[in-house]
Amino acid sequence: MEWRSLPPLAALRAFAAFVDAGSVVAAGQALSVSHAAVSQQLRALEAHLGVSLFDRSGRAMRLTSDGEILAQGCADGFASITRSVALVTGAEAARPLHISPTPSFASAWLMPRLSEFRVKHPEINLVLNPTSDIVNLSPGGVDLSIRYGVGGWEGLDSELLVPTSMVVVAAPDLVAGRDVSDPSGLGALPWLEEVGTTESSRWLTQRGAADMPRGPVTQVPGNLMLDGARDGQGLAVTVRNFVAADIAAGRLVVLHEDAVDGAGYHLVTRPGILRPALRDFMRWIRKAAKE
Repeated sequence: MEWRSLPPLAALRAFAAFVDAGSVVAAGQALSVSHAAVSQQLRALEAHLGVSLFDRSGRAMRLTSDGEILAQGCADGFASITRSVALVTGAEAARPLHISPTPSFASAWLMPRLSEFRVKHPEINLVLNPTSDIVNLSPGGVDLSIRYGVGGWEGLDSELLVPTSMVVVAAPDLVAGRDVSDPSGLGALPWLEEVGTTESSRWLTQRGAADMPRGPVTQVPGNLMLDGARDGQGLAVTVRNFVAADIAAGRLVVLHEDAVDGAGYHLVTRPGILRPALRDFMRWIRKAAKE
């Protein structure tokens, strides 16, 4: 088995403690052993692996490139062990389920449906933290992130939940009589953008449109951006699903659409065992998306 080739767990634990604490003395204090014992474990670890994990040329030991690789592996491994122990001992059961969607997804898609989950699972407490930032999924922190993209985020599992393209839309009166067949011809018109870094602003940046000459730009919260677009106050970039009813009713027209295979909102989780509350939420949200 693979574990037979691993160094002694005590040596890896001493190494992880050194990385966290920053010194041999502090690592010894964290482990309630002498700093000499920590030093002995670190040298034994290097001997077992046959590589130098530390640069000892200066006053303080620093990790070598091999040491950096092992440090990341230890961090991931011990985090996974910690999470599994918490799951089997029930320590995670009382912690609220922490969901981090984008603000646009939360307001336009999740919140109108969330009462269904509350009715089905009144025993699960939720923390909903909408943010445009790419959050870190760590044990004891965010359990599930809902992100826009094509998936494949390094070190994470992702599953396409809501396929949808990005569109540039406007009220018909705003573009009446204009040639909008070429996206570059939209630059002179006023634009509405969401405040901060969002899925739409990232889309603009990726396509170089964020730096092109444009008319006046007004930054507003996401719900106000779509209201302003319907009123003819400017062009807006959004996901098609959020304005599908407006397009069908003629309140908005599509000026440009970026259809990419696999693009849409994804469920993003850490690899490994999912806590029961998270499994229940993901089962519910998959069903809600299909309906």
